[in-house]
Amino acid sequence: MFKKQQVFSLLSIVAGVFCLLTSQAHADELRVCAGENEMPFSNVKKEGFENALAEIIGQGLGKKVEFVFWNDPRYSVRDFLDKNKCDVVFGMDAEDPRVLKTKPYFRSGYVFVTKEDREIDVSSWNDDLLKVKTFRVGVLPDSPGKVMLLQINRFDDMFDYFAEIQGYKSTRNNYVRVEPSRLVNDVESQKLHAAELWAPEAARYVRDAKSKLKMQVIKDDAKKSNGVKVPMHYDVVMGVRKGDTALQQALNKVIDEKKPEIEALLKQEGIPLL
Repeated sequence: MFKKQQVFSLLSIVAGVFCLLTSQAHADELRVCAGENEMPFSNVKKEGFENALAEIIGQGLGKKVEFVFWNDPRYSVRDFLDKNKCDVVFGMDAEDPRVLKTKPYFRSGYVFVTKEDREIDVSSWNDDLLKVKTFRVGVLPDSPGKVMLLQINRFDDMFDYFAEIQGYKSTRNNYVRVEPSRLVNDVESQKLHAAELWAPEAARYVRDAKSKLKMQVIKDDAKKSNGVKVPMHYDVVMGVRKGDTALQQALNKVIDEKKPEIEALLKQEGIPLL
C-alpha cells in the first residue's frame, strides 16, 4: 500500500512528465497568453499592439506565434501560464512576483489626457488644479489614479462617474472592464477636463481622436498621505513560468536584437517612452 507521501511524489513525477511532453509538443511555437478583448493591447482579431509585438518576438525566436486567449486578467498567470497552456505574458510590471521576468523592453508612465484647445496644464498629482471640485478627472477602477483621488479628497466628487463607467457594478472580487477609449472620448466631448490613464492604453485613442488631444506624462512624485510612494512610471517586461530560464534567456536576446523594431512599433502606436 502506498503511503500518502509516496502518492504525492508519484503525482509530482507524472505532472512533471506531462509538462515536459507538452513543452516538447509545442517546441516550434511561442504560445502567447493574451486578452481576448483587451484593446489596445490584444484581441481575438489580433488588432492590438501586443499582438504585433508577439509576431516580432516570434520571428526573432524562429517560432510560430499561437495566441491563447483569456477573458479575465486576474487569472492569466495562475490558470494559463502556470498550467502550461501558454509560454509568455506580455506587458507585465517588472515588480510582479508571480513570474520569471525578462529584461524590460520599454518604460513608460501614466498620463493626463486633455483636450488641447482647453489649454489645461496638469502633470502631477500635486498640482492644485486637481483639487478644484469643479475640475472633472476620470480614472479607471483599481488604478493608481483612484488611489490618488482618494488622497486628495476628490473620489466622492467623481463617484457618480465611476459608477456610470463601471455599469453600476462593484469591482469587489469582480473584473469589470472599462474601455480606456471611453475616458478618452469623454475628454474629447468635454464631459471630463482630464483623464488619467496608463500611456500604452491611451495612446492609440489620443492619436486617432477627431479633436486634437494631448498626453502629459505624470511626474513620478505621487505619494499617499502616509508618505508611501504611488508609482507613476513603470518598466515593462515579459513574464514566463518560474524555472523556465531557457525561454527567459532566449527572450532577453531577442529583446536586444529586435530593439529598433520594438521601439518603432511603440512609437507608431504613439506611446511615450521614458
